[in-house]
Amino acid sequence: CTPEDVATVSVIAAKDLLGSNHCYLDVRTPEEFSKSHIHHAFNVPYMFITQEGKVKNPEFLKEVSLILKKDDHIIVGCNSGGRGIRACVDLIEAGYENVSNMEGGYSAWVDAGLTPAGDKPAEELKTFCKFRP
Repeated sequence: CTPEDVATVSVIAAKDLLGSNHCYLDVRTPEEFSKSHIHHAFNVPYMFITQEGKVKNPEFLKEVSLILKKDDHIIVGCNSGGRGIRACVDLIEAGYENVSNMEGGYSAWVDAGLTPAGDKPAEELKTFCKFRP
């Protein structure tokens, strides 16, 4: 499986799918997730920020297997799409059958105005979830 093999859905399609039996797996760091996230999302970080830099979570697949089944319909999202795509590849290679990456990640979700009323302003939410190499 390569990143090109991963199905991608727009944030609008993701919003609709989340209303119909799909799960949202947020693969951002716990710090990013705690600032703001999609309601009812599961958070399993794909990478951690350490003293040495970015490190892939060695327990990622194990942690996902504790909350999601291989036949669940899963939409994966990160901040802007990079970690999400890599997480999707790992999930598909591990036997997950219905995995899609949310195009543009949480930043695109915020840009589309899909955060709930009363949430912080969009620019503040996007600042919270920025994670760049």
